Amino acid sequence: MPDTITQEMIEKKIYQQFIQPTNQKKDFIGIEIEIPIINLNKSAVDFDIVHNTTSRILKNFSDFKKEGIDYNGNIFSIKNGKTDDIICYDCSYNNIEFAMGREKDLFTINDRFLRYYSFVKEELEKHGHTLTGMGINPYRKYNSDIPIPSERYLMLYHHLKSFKNYKNVPMHFHSYPEYGMFSSASQVQLDVYRDDLVKTINVFSKIEPIKAILFSNSVFLDENKHVTCFRDALWEYSTHGINPHNIGMYDVEFNSIDDLGAYLESLNIYCVMRNGSYINFPTMNLQEYFKQEYVKGEIYSNGKYEYVNVKPEIDDINYLRPFKFINLTFRGTVEFRSVCTQPIYDSMMVAAFHLGLKNSLDELAELIVNDDVIYHKGYTARELRKLLIQDELPSFIDKNELCRLTRDVIDIAAEGLTRRGIGEEIFLKPLYTRVKNHTNPGKNVIESMHRGVELENIIKDYGKIKN
Repeated sequence: MPDTITQEMIEKKIYQQFIQPTNQKKDFIGIEIEIPIINLNKSAVDFDIVHNTTSRILKNFSDFKKEGIDYNGNIFSIKNGKTDDIICYDCSYNNIEFAMGREKDLFTINDRFLRYYSFVKEELEKHGHTLTGMGINPYRKYNSDIPIPSERYLMLYHHLKSFKNYKNVPMHFHSYPEYGMFSSASQVQLDVYRDDLVKTINVFSKIEPIKAILFSNSVFLDENKHVTCFRDALWEYSTHGINPHNIGMYDVEFNSIDDLGAYLESLNIYCVMRNGSYINFPTMNLQEYFKQEYVKGEIYSNGKYEYVNVKPEIDDINYLRPFKFINLTFRGTVEFRSVCTQPIYDSMMVAAFHLGLKNSLDELAELIVNDDVIYHKGYTARELRKLLIQDELPSFIDKNELCRLTRDVIDIAAEGLTRRGIGEEIFLKPLYTRVKNHTNPGKNVIESMHRGVELENIIKDYGKIKN
């Protein structure tokens, strides 16, 4: 390979990594649901109980095999060889994730998810622990903020902890670099064909404020209790947000695949791998990175970090790690990642909403372009989302008109699912109730706490399979 990495090489690699996989017409659904683990004794989650639960899963579900083992010999990831379902722990052993293998319909995914979830919850409850559907662990203050001792999670936590090293950046940082250990999301991956890619990103970006109204469920108890989706701030004001292009929403409208490729080139990179080990370095723009002869980074070795020089290689684009609300993946999917974990009885609602709208993209685009309930009032989509994750609506928005708009969006999603002819629109029914009651799970938490409802009762309710 030539010593100089050219712009043409960067553009080609970006295309191969993110755009080319969308050239195939597929129609699968992938779902990842992160769920906080709770110690009902109001103490730190007992990791021994977690590890024993993992062993019980392996014994009860024979198709699962060990996949990830940490430096202490504990299992943090297991995989079902037949379905590609993965049960793992996300960032720490305080947070479990059910990453369901791709399927053509939501009912198949839901059946398997509920079987796994029910088993894990029952096992944990034998030992005073449980699971609940909340976007921020309500007992986070009791937990031990210890990352999973593995290559990926040590690298990630090291990057997030480095915020104190950045002195001349035009932003402020929060003081919770461990937020990945107590925040949980419900993520959806959908196959999107190349010709629909730009429109999908443009249109879905415009409904992020609506999603805030419907799905917010991460109240930061003891602080910022008026915010229904504090997860947004945890990402934005961390080292991931030094380059705002790496997180949150797109503030631009894409006109072409080339526009999208240029945006991807504007992202920051902060880690690469060499010989199976991650190397962290101060986050920098991708273009700047490839101009360096060497970049000074840190590598974890024998329980400590050591400095090492890394020479940029074009394949380092494989380690580009954006955390946008809408991400392109190397699988040819669009990943929707702005939604908090929902109460467990509503878990499939998130995927149903996105799947239905993907199948009604033209109708959704027409609705949004003609909207004057939230748009055409001087605010961008990003600004609107920030306003609509508060527990009170801004005065310039009419509550009844907002309900009408939100209901129209749900109707469009329902029509998209109805055309599939499977009956998946049933998963959207609770959304209509949320609209009717002018609420979402985060608002319910805030209002319940104001009424004196015990937090333990909310934890129990949000962890149930049926409402």
